[in-house]
Amino acid sequence: MQIFRKKDKDQGRATEYATCRDFQKIFTEDMAGLHQLAYLLTADTERAEACFVAGLDESIHGNPVFKQWARAWSKRSIIRNAIKMMDPLAPQRTVEEKRTAGTNEHPVVAAVAAWPILERFVFVMAVLEGYSPRECSTLLGCPLQDVLTAKSSALQKLLGMNGGAESAADLQALPWAAALARAQAI
Repeated sequence: MQIFRKKDKDQGRATEYATCRDFQKIFTEDMAGLHQLAYLLTADTERAEACFVAGLDESIHGNPVFKQWARAWSKRSIIRNAIKMMDPLAPQRTVEEKRTAGTNEHPVVAAVAAWPILERFVFVMAVLEGYSPRECSTLLGCPLQDVLTAKSSALQKLLGMNGGAESAADLQALPWAAALARAQAI
């Protein structure tokens, strides 16, 4: 079984893997969504940009990935870079110290960005990106119980935001409204 990209005569096998061009296409087509993923994790526009760029670089220059996994790998690269950059298990800094808001920030995105860092990471990873609590625990390097507690707290806050018709409309306007609807059904 071939694990690494082949650089010999058999170029047909190498096309099974995502190329630089494939990743550039993914990051270009889904720039807004990938940048929002980075922003929700970092709660800071400059750090989100750094995460986005590092994710692209890691996707292009990292281990080879099958083409059909390239989009998921791109998101995972951004998540891994955000974990390295933000260290969600470190003692909490104040929201003001770690956060710079975007100019046209959606009110719900602003509320999520203001949550404690571990809750925000678990919410984005488990609810929006569909990682299992065990996967979150492994990637974050924390006990499963901490992940479950953070997810529960994040969902309670989310349900609190959804108390009025105005905030429900705000939630439906977000690109990740379907993931939120699934989370509320749980």
